[in-house]
Order: sequence, then C-alpha cells, then structure tokens
Amino acid sequence: QGKFTLLRDTRTDGSFLVHHFLSFYLRAGCKVCFVALLQSFSHYNIVAQKLGVSLTAAKERGQLVFLEGLKSCLDLLFGEEEEQSGQPSPLQFISESASDLRALFDFIRTSLTPAGSDSWKGPVLLVDDLSVLLSLGARPVAVLDFIHYCRVVVCSQLKGNIVVLVHSNEDSEDEENELVVNSLCHHSDLILWVEGLVTGFCKDVHGQIKIIKRVSLELTAEQDLVQIYQYKIQDKNVTFFARGLSAAVL
Repeated sequence: QGKFTLLRDTRTDGSFLVHHFLSFYLRAGCKVCFVALLQSFSHYNIVAQKLGVSLTAAKERGQLVFLEGLKSCLDLLFGEEEEQSGQPSPLQFISESASDLRALFDFIRTSLTPAGSDSWKGPVLLVDDLSVLLSLGARPVAVLDFIHYCRVVVCSQLKGNIVVLVHSNEDSEDEENELVVNSLCHHSDLILWVEGLVTGFCKDVHGQIKIIKRVSLELTAEQDLVQIYQYKIQDKNVTFFARGLSAAVL
C-alpha cells in the first residue's frame, strides 16, 4: 500500500499491463478510479471480460469509477457537457486558457474518498495514459503537480496505490513528454518498462520488460534492483521468460 507504479513503454504498446492491473485490483476488492484517456469503455470492458472481470458490474456496485476521456473531450469541445451535481467536467482545462488540472484532481479525490458504507480494501488510481494530457494542452509542470497531489491524497492519506502509464521514446523530439517521463521515473517506487525488440518484429517474442524496484528511495547508497525478461502476449495471458529462452528458440 502507498506505492506509485510507473508503466513505461518504448517502441511498443504496454497497454496489456494496464488491463492486468485493472483486473487484478478489481478482483482484490479495491475501489478503483480509472482515468481512461486512450480508449473507450467498451474496449476495456471487452478485454476485461477475457480476463474474467466485468467492468459494467463493477461500475454498478460502485467499485469502479470510470472516466471516459474520449467522450468527455468530445462533449466539451462541442458544448454538450452537462455539469453533474454542479461540478465542472474533470477535463475542464481543455476549454480554458490555463492548463489547470484541479478539476481532474477533485474528481479523483471525491471518487476515492471512502464513504461510511464503503467496504472496499483500498483505493487505487489508474491512468491510461498520462501522455495524452500533454497532447490535450496541459503543461508539463501542471501534469507533475497533478501527480504530486494525487500521490499525497491516494498514497499518503488514503494508503492506496497509483498506477500510471506513459509513452516514451528516447529519440523523440517531444521534450515536454520526456521531461514528465524522466521526472516520474525519479519518484516511482516500481517501474515496469516495456520495450520493443531492437532487432525488430518477432512472432514468438513480442518485447522485453525491465522491472526496476527503486530500493534507493528507501535505503540510501543501495542500488536499484533490475530484472529483465522477454514476453509473448497471448489471447488471455502473457508468458515471461529469460532473454533468449523462448519456446521457439529452445
């Protein structure tokens, strides 16, 4: 509890990790606030059903709070956004001159603050993916401030967890995105860095994952623990193996 996990992908798609954490925390009985900026609700629901979880049922019983970013953006841009219970849209910054993410933070804090009747094990904030906020016009400092305040509320006060996905490309000219990614790496308790193979596409090995446990955050003068595996994504699960030891090679 109280941990910040960063999912980082380079030259490949790391969304399979988002689906894993979403189904994992719902099965564990946690209260989940899912800020989905990349895909529609139906997309996540279809994948979750393959993993044995119903997002629709989780929403109905109040376990899952789902912010569908695509729909909210369209409603805001075309002026169809209806203010619910007198509150502004969580993505209100799109239609304002200042890139202030306070409305999004307030939405998350309200969603995860336990009510008297709640019996969920712990709050979880899941963001897919943070890079989209920069594309929508938010400034890097505003995004980092937003994550900082979320960590204070979710991790420190509510003893919950945060899982955030970001896209990165070390050769990219998008300096703002790389600034955010590098800053988040310094503050993360655990980094799952998914990379495409340098040698190109392979049918039996889809990429490699670098697991970085930030021991140096808690113990000074200690080296971070780094483990590297390769993986293959299948229909309902993912297989991991040591580098060069896929079933196709052996």
